Amino acid sequence: MNVQKVISGFFFILAMTTNFGFFYGDPANLDFHSKYELFAAIIVNLIATILKLGDKTQLGSVLLATSLVADIQLIGAASVWAFAVYGLGELNLEATVAVISMSGGALLANIVSVTLFVGDTLKSKR
Repeated sequence: MNVQKVISGFFFILAMTTNFGFFYGDPANLDFHSKYELFAAIIVNLIATILKLGDKTQLGSVLLATSLVADIQLIGAASVWAFAVYGLGELNLEATVAVISMSGGALLANIVSVTLFVGDTLKSKR
């Protein structure tokens, strides 16, 4: 068993599931979406990105790209949320939907990443 692959796979899947936990719910109602879960999704995605930095294969490049996309989307979502609350003074419907939509984009990038990772794992020989 390759411990590096286990740890990487753990964080790739944890990033996707944490992001899904934040994304799931009514996009117009922020009561269904926890700011702490968004923060956790950002942290786990950043850890997954760091784990992808050492891979010099073509697949590693694609995995890193998907991870960077997810990071940018989640940090963008948190930035919109913070700007709406602290800059504008209120979190209106437009900002709420933007936050949830951006986390949905990050979720899609995470799904691509996990799919590629699982496909590579199934393809690899023992």
